[in-house]
Amino acid sequence: MEQAKIDRINELAALKSKRPLTEAEAAEQAALRAEYLTEFRARLRGTLDSTVIERPDGTRERVEERKKKT
Repeated sequence: MEQAKIDRINELAALKSKRPLTEAEAAEQAALRAEYLTEFRARLRGTLDSTVIERPDGTRERVEERKKKT
């Protein structure tokens, strides 16, 4: 995500603490946050996909996504 978008997220957060956001500002904030979270999750998933756990017995195991409990 570009630094300008991150700066805008922070600007909107600061504005929100001073006054209520307009509908347009709230929609922009929601869209920017969703984009940020999508990119953050993708980066985290990439990191975890390349992570290996080494057990005390020397075996190595890749980190796998857990299945959600229903």
